[in-house]
Amino acid sequence: MKMWGGRFQGSSDERMAEFTRSIDFDVELALDDIAGSIAHVHGLGRAGLLGPADVETLVRGLEDLRDDVEGGRIVWDPALEDVHMNLEAALGARVGAVAGRLHTGRSRNDQVATDVRLWLRRTLDRLDAAAVEMERALVGLAVRDGDAILPGMTHIQPAQPVLFAHHLLAYVEMLERDRGRMADCRRRANVSPLGSGALAGAGYPLDREATAAELGFAGVTANSLDGVSDRDFAVEALSAFSLCMVHLSRLAEEITWWSNPRIGFVRASDAFSTGSSMMPNKKNPDPAELVRGKTARVIGELTGLLTLLKGLPLAYQKDMQDDKPPLFDAAATLEASLLVMSGMIATLTVNREAMRSAAGDGFTTATSVADALVRRGLPFRAAHHIVGALVAEAERTGRGLDALDDATIAAALGASEDAAAVALAGDGGIAAEMRAAAGLEGAMAGCDVVGGTAPRRVAAALAAARERLGI
Repeated sequence: MKMWGGRFQGSSDERMAEFTRSIDFDVELALDDIAGSIAHVHGLGRAGLLGPADVETLVRGLEDLRDDVEGGRIVWDPALEDVHMNLEAALGARVGAVAGRLHTGRSRNDQVATDVRLWLRRTLDRLDAAAVEMERALVGLAVRDGDAILPGMTHIQPAQPVLFAHHLLAYVEMLERDRGRMADCRRRANVSPLGSGALAGAGYPLDREATAAELGFAGVTANSLDGVSDRDFAVEALSAFSLCMVHLSRLAEEITWWSNPRIGFVRASDAFSTGSSMMPNKKNPDPAELVRGKTARVIGELTGLLTLLKGLPLAYQKDMQDDKPPLFDAAATLEASLLVMSGMIATLTVNREAMRSAAGDGFTTATSVADALVRRGLPFRAAHHIVGALVAEAERTGRGLDALDDATIAAALGASEDAAAVALAGDGGIAAEMRAAAGLEGAMAGCDVVGGTAPRRVAAALAAARERLGI
């Protein structure tokens, strides 16, 4: 018998029944539904709506049902529409007619809203642990190979040399923000709508705060209409999941390029690579490529939920049944992506020589040379122009900036319209200073600010990350 069947004659059209049922996906909420039901039974007992014996019978039946769900012994009946009706029917088969008292003062509207919040709370905790594992993989690689020198890029062109650890720690910062967003979402989701009823509030003197406390919620929703119809927490979660996936996708893109033999900065382990069914030579970084692809799916799920909600009046609407598939899928996708990327990062082989060679291409130390002139009193714009001329000369003659001779440097300084530069042309030590600044180590050492790539700053940042992560 359907929960709502009293006023209806005959059975539902099978097409309608198939179209509206949700047991195929909301079974994910089974344990959360049972936890909410146990707390609700206790609340009914406190309100005097159930006697002690009935409370004990229902709680014992629900606990046995929970054991069967955990043990995979429940056969879900699609004819019963959703997980809530399936569980209530299964409870009735165990404890008899008293199961009919369970739904007193409760609607599926506040029931499912409570279940989804419970599910999201524990899911966010699991995702936080997966994000920490990813951070640890990045930090572990930074400890092992972080002193390699990488060509930092802008516009996908060589820009300035950076320590590989500095680059990896940038992703640690992104993940820390992701963890913060998920923690914020958890905090706002951690209020109980149970007791809101269908939309107007329960018609019995239920102690909502006590029930919320039993379920570990920080409080209760303040408005029953909002309590049953709010899905902001689901949108926030999907937004956080999407942004975290974007961060993983950016790293995945880099790994894909870095592992190309033409670049050769890293080599993915066999455990995290695949081959080709046709080309025997291929070794593909498929996990990274799939993370890029799955990012599009998660972003689409966020867009889908926002679109679903945008035209809904208060309070609950059946449209909201479709809030769960995108939320469930996005969380599972993010968790799987974090875990596979953690494994991939932890097992990368780094080619320091290839990185260092590339870091010297494209005159990446030119900014450092200009900075050396500024420290000698030149305006930055004058220094920029002089070093630009030196880059052009070095490119013409096939030399590096650190290989330019004293006469070439003096000529560039003397040709400047800046008086300080002209005066500096006669300084016998300036050429050596500029060549030192043009070396990879000299260029990085000059970026000695908090958050910069100077080795001592990176070492401090790495130490802080290791302490925070307990590694």
